[in-house]
Amino acid sequence: MKNKVAYITGGSKGIGFGVAEALMQQGVNVAITSRSQSSADEAAAVLNASNTEAKAIGIEADVRQMSHQISAVQHILKEFGQLDYVIANAGLGHYHSIEDLTEEQWKETIDTNLTGVFFSIKASVDALKKSKGYFITISSLAGTNFFAKGSAYNASKFGVTGFTQAVMLDLRDYGVNVSTIMPGSVATHFNGNTPDDSDAWKIQPEDLGELVVDLFKMNPRSLPSKVEVRPSQPPKK
Repeated sequence: MKNKVAYITGGSKGIGFGVAEALMQQGVNVAITSRSQSSADEAAAVLNASNTEAKAIGIEADVRQMSHQISAVQHILKEFGQLDYVIANAGLGHYHSIEDLTEEQWKETIDTNLTGVFFSIKASVDALKKSKGYFITISSLAGTNFFAKGSAYNASKFGVTGFTQAVMLDLRDYGVNVSTIMPGSVATHFNGNTPDDSDAWKIQPEDLGELVVDLFKMNPRSLPSKVEVRPSQPPKK
């Protein structure tokens, strides 16, 4: 994996940052995006300060804008000359009963969680075909399990799960592997949460980083195309 190049959307914190850390420990150069250039730069600086085997760069990009994704991929190719891994991680959630869910919340959820994944692969597919790379989406257990007040989030993640499996079939003849990771509860800053000791039972970002590394190290004849991950010891209700 040394000297490979990864593009991680929403990589300035949470799952994306954990994946970036794990990949850099393997010698993978990473490009992380955030809607804020300062946030992307700060996260890249932290990554670079703790790793001398690889390089991280920060890019300002909004997954809801196709032009931003094209620009980000062009930036990566100019900086590193190749693109081997894409991890479509950026996401958000609005949890409301259908009576209270607004049109704006619906559009923001679908545009970020689902359309953003589409833009990410469309912008990078030619580079991945050239490198015979790997495309990973971060879906959720909510991508197969519905829950009250989850109509927008469920719709987006059900969509990501199905979209990814179809893309896997589209691209495997080019030597491009495609997987979706479906985590349960993760200790992240998702929706304004600040992880603390009460989140210790949850999946940690570094756990998902380890999983991504394991996927990339699989023998290429085998493809775990859909991986469910859940906390092993959730609190008893």
